[in-house]
Amino acid sequence: MNAIAHVLRRSPRSVDSPTARQAVADMAYELIPMKSLASQIPHLPENARISVTASPVKTLEESLDICADLLDHGHRPVPHFAARMVEDANHTKALAARCKTLGLSEIFCIAGDAEVPGSYPDAMAFLRDLLDVAAGDITAVGVASYPDGHAFIPDDALRTALFEKQELFADAGVAGHTSTQMCFSTDSIRTWLETERAAGFELPVHLGVPGVVDRAKLMTMGMRLGVGTSMRYLKKNRAGLIKLFASTGYNPSALLDPLGCDFERLNITGLHTFTFNQVEATRDWQRSVLA
Repeated sequence: MNAIAHVLRRSPRSVDSPTARQAVADMAYELIPMKSLASQIPHLPENARISVTASPVKTLEESLDICADLLDHGHRPVPHFAARMVEDANHTKALAARCKTLGLSEIFCIAGDAEVPGSYPDAMAFLRDLLDVAAGDITAVGVASYPDGHAFIPDDALRTALFEKQELFADAGVAGHTSTQMCFSTDSIRTWLETERAAGFELPVHLGVPGVVDRAKLMTMGMRLGVGTSMRYLKKNRAGLIKLFASTGYNPSALLDPLGCDFERLNITGLHTFTFNQVEATRDWQRSVLA
């Protein structure tokens, strides 16, 4: 905890933008389905918005079991559905039915990294079927976006997919938003968003930011989440990670402060906080920003 305390001693400036303050107040805590998850629940704020990732070593049904537990604790879980982990149309119907039983009206959808997909090669294909069978039940959907680009997908393809999802959500009457990848460059985020807004992209954006994590924890989690994934991320974010590892840890204010004045102009409405199941320090940071 000493390393985390050092990070928090770098006191964050107050957030002047009402939109940015609201984003911090209702930020999503991303949790990973691992043994450490249960020990983190007591550190969450009341009625917390929790983003439950889709683990490659667990089923989507197990992620929904975690959502059920979080509901019992009074929180607002949002399950991640990795499209490539969904077997077929019947599996889609079963997932939609479980969400309805639990009263979950919001999901977050990614393509996922499964090497051999089921019936859905990407998020768009899965979302078409899901929103058809869950019409009126799933009313909000988040999707991923990549200000820093993707290791394997060209920028043009990323843009096309994002605009297609925007159109799908409009046709389905669903409240959509996009959460950005974990990004360390305010310039990259601002430039990307200004470009997309000018091109007609209108979905609200949630900034994907690391929580207050020490570098040892981040390194350990990177290895446990898979060397392949870690190496792909490192390849695209070398400068940001060098900056991160040059200190004892990361403080989200490093990204939030320079972008605070842009929240309203660029329709940034939320924070998606990657906690790496290290909730307590990130919760302390949230309190300090709002104090």
